[in-house]
Amino acid sequence: MAFGKKEAGARAAAASGEKRAKRVQKPLSPKEKKRRILLVVLALAAAALCATAAAVAFFQRPELPDPVTKEEEFGELTGPKLSGDRKEDFFTFLVIGRDTGGGGNTDTVLLAAYDVKNQEMNVMSIPRDTMVNVNWDVKKINSVYNFNGGGDDGIKALYKEVSELVGFVPDYSVVVEWEAVGELVDAIGGVWYDVPRNMDYEDPSQNLSIHVQKGYQKLNGEQAMGVVRFREGKNGYANGDLGRIETQQGFLKALIGQCLQIDKMTKVFEYARIFTEQVTTDLTINNLAWFGQQAIFGGLTSENVNFITMPCTTKSVWSRSYHANLSYVVPNVDELVQVVNESFNPYLDDLSSSELDIMYVNSDGTIACTSGRLQDSKANSSIGSRPGNNHTQTVDPDTTKPVEPDVPVEPEPAPPDESSGIGVNGGNTGTGDGSTGDNGGNTGTGDGGSGENGGNTGTGDGGSGNNGGNTGTGDGGSGDNGGNTGTGDGGSDDNGGNTGTGDGGSGDNGGNTSTGDGGTGGSDSTGNPLPPNGNNAVA
Repeated sequence: MAFGKKEAGARAAAASGEKRAKRVQKPLSPKEKKRRILLVVLALAAAALCATAAAVAFFQRPELPDPVTKEEEFGELTGPKLSGDRKEDFFTFLVIGRDTGGGGNTDTVLLAAYDVKNQEMNVMSIPRDTMVNVNWDVKKINSVYNFNGGGDDGIKALYKEVSELVGFVPDYSVVVEWEAVGELVDAIGGVWYDVPRNMDYEDPSQNLSIHVQKGYQKLNGEQAMGVVRFREGKNGYANGDLGRIETQQGFLKALIGQCLQIDKMTKVFEYARIFTEQVTTDLTINNLAWFGQQAIFGGLTSENVNFITMPCTTKSVWSRSYHANLSYVVPNVDELVQVVNESFNPYLDDLSSSELDIMYVNSDGTIACTSGRLQDSKANSSIGSRPGNNHTQTVDPDTTKPVEPDVPVEPEPAPPDESSGIGVNGGNTGTGDGSTGDNGGNTGTGDGGSGENGGNTGTGDGGSGNNGGNTGTGDGGSGDNGGNTGTGDGGSDDNGGNTGTGDGGSGDNGGNTSTGDGGTGGSDSTGNPLPPNGNNAVA
C-alpha cells in the first residue's frame, strides 16, 4: 500500500512537470528590452568605475620628503644638498641589501634614480669597502649600519654617509633582506641568467651553502640568493667585492627585465606581499605599486636600466685595532661628481665637489678628507708603529679578530672660522689704536692673532695718515705714506728716511715705526703685512 502511494506521487509530479514545460514565456516588448539592456550597461559601468577607483586608490604617487624634516632628521651634514629646484618626476633611493646570515652587515649598498618622465633607471653600486669619515677605526661603509645599532638609527647613519659621498640626501630608503631576492625569483617562476663561474662555498656559521654551476640557466630562488651572495671560496673573485658587484649587477638587470614583462603585471600583488614581508622602507605598498605601474605600463625596459660602480681606487690603510693593513676603496672625486650629475642628481643645478666629504689616502699612508675634519682624531696617531711595507700584512676584518677593541673616539677640533682672525694665518692685530688712514696697516684694537703666522702686534698708537703704517714703540709718523722709522729721529723732509727708535719722521712720506699697533688695512695671504707704497717695511 505504501508503495502505491509513492508511485502515485511520482506520477503526479511528472504530470505537473509536463505542464510547466509546456508553459511558453511571454516575449519582451521593445521597451522592456531597452530597459534591460540599459540596466546591464549601467551595472558594467558601475563595476568599471569601482575598479578604476580602487586602482587609483591602490596606485599612489609618493610625496617627496620635506627638506625641513630632512634637516631635522639628519642634523649636521658637511655639505649635501637638502633642497632646491628639482627635475620633474625624478626620484632617488638608497637601496640596502642586508645579509642576516652574515651578521647583519650591509654588504650591498645601491644608489638608484628613477626618471619616470624619460623612463630611465640608473643604479650605482657603492662597494662595501668604501672608506667613509667615521669616528672608529674600521671605516668601511658596510659597518655603519651595525655600528649604529641597526634599525632606524643604523639607516639614518648610513643615509648620512651616503649623502656625504654623493652630495644629496636620497628621497627614500629600501632595506632588503636577501630572502626577498629568492622569494621574488620564485614568484616569477625563476630567472634566466648566465652564471659567470662555478660557485662553491660552505659556511656552517652562517648556514650558507652555495653550489651553482657556470653557464646560462634558469635559477630558482635559492640558487639566485647564492649567486648574489658569493664572493670568496674555491673560485672566489680575484678582486673581491668588486667582482661580486659586477655579478650582482648582471643578475639584477636580468631580474628587472623579466619582472617588467607585461604578463608579469598579474604578479604585482605578489610582489607587494614580498616587499611587505621582506623589505623595510619609508614607502607605502601603494607607492611601490605606483612605481611598478609606471615602469610596466610606462615603457621602462631592461635596456634603459643602467648599472655602474662608484668610480674608485683600491688602497691599503694601517689599522690601529688590527695592527695590520685593511683594504679599502676611495672614491675618485672628479669622476664621481660627473657620474652623480649625469645620472643621479635630482636637482636642476649641478652639484660640486664642495658638497661631498670624500676620504683619501696620502703618499705617507695617512688619511684625510675633503671637508678638512676627520671624525676620528686618532686616525693617524699609530701610523708610526706600522712595520715596513715589506712586512705589513693585509687582513679581512670579517674573518680576523682585532688585537685591540675598535671603539669610537672624539672627532678632530672644528676648522677655524676664518672671519674671526683666530686660526691659520690669523689676523695681524694689536692692543693699541689702529691706524685710521686708507689702506692702514695690519692691526686694530682687538686681540693679537693666535693662529699660525699670527700677527705683527704692538702697543703703541698706529699712524694716522693715509696708508698709515706699521708703528713701533713710539708714535707713528703722521704724514701720508709715513715711512719706515728706526731707532733715531725720523727725517723731517718729504720722503723722509728710515730712522731709529725715536719719533717717526713728520714729513710727507715720513717713516713708519717699529713695534706699535698697525692699522686696520689688509695683509697678504700669509697674514703678514703688506709693504707700504714703494717701501719695504722694516720688521
